[in-house]
Amino acid sequence: MEAVIDVRGVEKMYKGRVHALRGVDLKVGSGEIFGLLGPNGAGKSTLVKVLLTVIRATKCEGSLLGAKVGDKSVLSQVGYLPEHHNFPKYLTSRQLLRHFGAMAGVDRSVRNSKAEELLELVGMKDWSDSKLGSYSKGMRQRVGIAQALMNDPKLVILDEPTDGVDPIGRKDIREILTRLKDEGRTVFLNSHLLSELEMVCDRVAIMVHGLMRQQGTIEELTDGQSGYAIRATTAIGSDVRSTVQAKLQGVDAIETKDPTELVFATSDAEVVQPVIDTLRSQGVSIKAFGFRRPSLEDLFVKAVQEHPGGATPGAQRNKKGARS
Repeated sequence: MEAVIDVRGVEKMYKGRVHALRGVDLKVGSGEIFGLLGPNGAGKSTLVKVLLTVIRATKCEGSLLGAKVGDKSVLSQVGYLPEHHNFPKYLTSRQLLRHFGAMAGVDRSVRNSKAEELLELVGMKDWSDSKLGSYSKGMRQRVGIAQALMNDPKLVILDEPTDGVDPIGRKDIREILTRLKDEGRTVFLNSHLLSELEMVCDRVAIMVHGLMRQQGTIEELTDGQSGYAIRATTAIGSDVRSTVQAKLQGVDAIETKDPTELVFATSDAEVVQPVIDTLRSQGVSIKAFGFRRPSLEDLFVKAVQEHPGGATPGAQRNKKGARS
């Protein structure tokens, strides 16, 4: 898989005291939708700013679109929507898009037609002559995505693109992102809406306190944590659990805090049928049975809880915190 973003050991130290990034490795493939998530202060926005040369890393190796990070010549191939954008309220959305097209060096005739095309894409054509000051936040987000596409980018970086957008609007934006992927573009998302990322992303990465804790597909990140769950109407005793486990040689039980539940690390429903028979023979009533995989939210919470301080041995703690 060709890498659009491939960086290693990214570090950022502010004023010699605030360690915002602590040796981040990140690889994003061409044509995929990639989600970066983490709590406030994790370093997500700092990493994006390093990639876009807004700030300079203390240490960084790697490339963006095949060029060394810091090479501004490739930025013409990047579309960007920041989280806290503040477009001029006196402009209409059509004027805004034409303005961004001009700044990106897009030919006048092309940018005029492109603006109309993108306003149609994001569902804002009927509002194209209305001033941005009259828009809701969700409407401004739609226009923000459109402006990020005015330069026909290979890489689209969107920071909280569905923030303030209603459920129907979020569905529309997911469809737009899928369309961008189908066109061969790479989409890089920062978002706190974990359910949104889970529905649309090919791969995700979880950052905590300036460190990349996990990275991969949902299936890869949940490997060994997914399986068939059996829930009883009452707590399952230790003697019954031992009897059940003896029936399933070679299949590991997944630890669960629910005393009424048994979870086994297998995707084969037939394998766990003897467990149901054994439980019934022991007088246990079955309430529910089905395959269960940890959600992206589960993975996120676990990563944060496992690394509450964020610092690795020998690493300087970020006592003041850094903005994400």
